[in-house]
Amino acid sequence: MVEASKSGKTHLREITHKVLRATIKCVIFYATYFVISTLLTPVSGMFPGFQQTVEVFVMVYISLIVAGELVSGTIFQHFFNAAKALFVILYLISSLKGGIVSMSFQNVNLILDLRLFLIVATLLGLLGLAKSMLQAINFLNEKAEPSLI
Repeated sequence: MVEASKSGKTHLREITHKVLRATIKCVIFYATYFVISTLLTPVSGMFPGFQQTVEVFVMVYISLIVAGELVSGTIFQHFFNAAKALFVILYLISSLKGGIVSMSFQNVNLILDLRLFLIVATLLGLLGLAKSMLQAINFLNEKAEPSLI
């Protein structure tokens, strides 16, 4: 009976620690977003929908951070890390429309070729995806029981 209450207390302490760690990460990420968004306010007027695009990205990314931290220590943590990497890759590709961004300002058409930036960002996202997959393989390898020869 005493062991059950000890395990309950340690389980509660572990969950509290995970929630606190997720909260701290989210506050730091949101504070960074808040500072950057105040600096980019003049730019958001020139690009319609820019602010909403960034806000959706931040909300989904923070949700994946919280979910990943709450299941830390399990294999699902690595799934959420892989989901974050895939989300960043796909969101960059969709928001940059394949790397060619065009905008009209009064009588001037501006076309930006961001394909090189998109390629570098995609490769970095793939590197993050590979890292999370290797961490998942390592996690499963450490949890596997040794077999008898």
